[in-house]
Amino acid sequence: MDKMYFTIAGCGHYYGNKFMEKGMKVKLEKEPDNKFDSEAIMVKVKGLGKCGYVANSTYTVRGESMSAGRLYDKIGDKAKGKIVAIIQDCVIAKITDTGIEKDKVTSR
Repeated sequence: MDKMYFTIAGCGHYYGNKFMEKGMKVKLEKEPDNKFDSEAIMVKVKGLGKCGYVANSTYTVRGESMSAGRLYDKIGDKAKGKIVAIIQDCVIAKITDTGIEKDKVTSR
């Protein structure tokens, strides 16, 4: 699996990002019924729940990370990630588990 990085946006609408730390695990969950963005991917933290979304705007995606639109078809309905950097108001994470089962090869 190629490394897939993403920006976590909207943290200020929930708990902020001051509690986030490098190495912290996050869960991603697609939200196809989101009334603002049909490619919305919610970001959750264990014990808190929703803490933001995968950025999906040229104004919020940082560096070479992937937008929610680019990431949407590369992950399952649920995926896992890990925070790799926190820079001021910006949180960058990488996918650690796409949530897509690998093709099972049967031997004969």
